[in-house]
Amino acid sequence: MLAPSELLWALIGLVLTIVATWMEAFVLTGPWSWGQSGMAIFSLGVSFQVGAVLLTGCVGGKNAAVLSQIAYLILGLALFRVFDFPVFTQGGGLSYVREPGFGYLIGFVPAGWVCGYLAFKYPPKLENLALSSLSGLGIIHGLGIVYLTLASLLGWLQTVSASYWELLLGYSILPLPGHLIVVCAVAVLSLVLRQLLFY
Repeated sequence: MLAPSELLWALIGLVLTIVATWMEAFVLTGPWSWGQSGMAIFSLGVSFQVGAVLLTGCVGGKNAAVLSQIAYLILGLALFRVFDFPVFTQGGGLSYVREPGFGYLIGFVPAGWVCGYLAFKYPPKLENLALSSLSGLGIIHGLGIVYLTLASLLGWLQTVSASYWELLLGYSILPLPGHLIVVCAVAVLSLVLRQLLFY
């Protein structure tokens, strides 16, 4: 049975994932490089969505992370037609399983579990939380690539004009540097939150 704190973190994780899907990740230039124009903002080319999954695991634990991501998938697949709210980046509904990026969304569930498991197996140190988040990111990309490969080979993708290599480039290779920066941010933020929450 889930503890009340796990249910709370599952709800927080669900809301974070939905909101983070639409929030572009960015970095600010350091104060040493501020010129006449002041500070500059640079896009990382990814959203905070993966970061929300990993943060839920690092702070809420494995059960909260898994529950939040299962709820996210159910909302996107089954309830999209009821509320007409685009939960996933390109909408939702059952037909979304034929989108090239759906495998990455499936990867959120085991990634959240592994990240949460590792984050609470060892003391909350920056390097442990970074390793936990990096492991989760590896699972997301690994399952995403496997799903994309199988979907391409079996021809079940929706009308996609891009080649397999273009899809792989767009879904895994180009976003990876931005995701690695998000992993660093998640490790720092989760360490601060765990110290503030005394666990």
